[in-house]
Amino acid sequence: MIVTRFAPSPTGYLHLGHAFSAFNAWRRARDVGGRFLLRLEDIDPTRCRPEYADAIQEDLAWFGLDWDGPVRVQSQHLPDYSAALDRLAERGLIYPCFCTRADIAASAAAPHGPDGAPLYPGTCRHRSPSERADRIAAGERFALRLDMTAANRPNLDYEEEEIGRTICHPEQFGDVVLARKDTPASYHLCVTHDDAIQGITLVTRAIDLKPATDLHRLLQALMGWPSPAYAHHRLLTDDTGKRLAKRDKAVTLRSLRAEGISARTIIQRLDYQ
Repeated sequence: MIVTRFAPSPTGYLHLGHAFSAFNAWRRARDVGGRFLLRLEDIDPTRCRPEYADAIQEDLAWFGLDWDGPVRVQSQHLPDYSAALDRLAERGLIYPCFCTRADIAASAAAPHGPDGAPLYPGTCRHRSPSERADRIAAGERFALRLDMTAANRPNLDYEEEEIGRTICHPEQFGDVVLARKDTPASYHLCVTHDDAIQGITLVTRAIDLKPATDLHRLLQALMGWPSPAYAHHRLLTDDTGKRLAKRDKAVTLRSLRAEGISARTIIQRLDYQ
């Protein structure tokens, strides 16, 4: 049975890009009698708001999308992600990093990863256990990074719809952060964990997230989690060709509803853009 999901972060109201992604996942499941799940990725307490979480469910229901089972709210499952981090730590695959973002940005000739951020130069990777323990005991802030040198696996691949077997290169992300003090688990860890325990068989999401699949496939391999198939769809853009985004105040579903535009009209518009 096909199982898809829509997993927004409640940091604002849903816009047309979200609607397009949610409708894609919902239709892929419903067309073949499968299951469609809703997940709220609200790990970051500094940006996520309860009112947006409520609005997401309200807007999806108005849009005509139903989901199976209860909504999984990530902030209610922090022990799950801590347990996954503990498993990686037991195998020596993560380490504490005391560098700030400014430290990394200032690193000379730092290359950049697929997301455009500077790659971590590995400053803290070889610190001794005693130094790490002393700095943590002294109250220094730190993040937990994946030791890509130790963790990487050769010949990883995943199945991409309409393309087929796709080779992974997670090393291009460097030693990624898997947890911070203010964010107890990263998007990358949480999304792969939840896709596994929820039995997701097909991940449908926008093409801008495709590079992250390489890293997600590595985490799946390290943790013994199954690898779903992936289908990365096009991005919706505005009249200038710029992708729709919350930060740019993209038109929201609730503003369209307030204008009297029906869900059916929006669906027709999404189908034929």
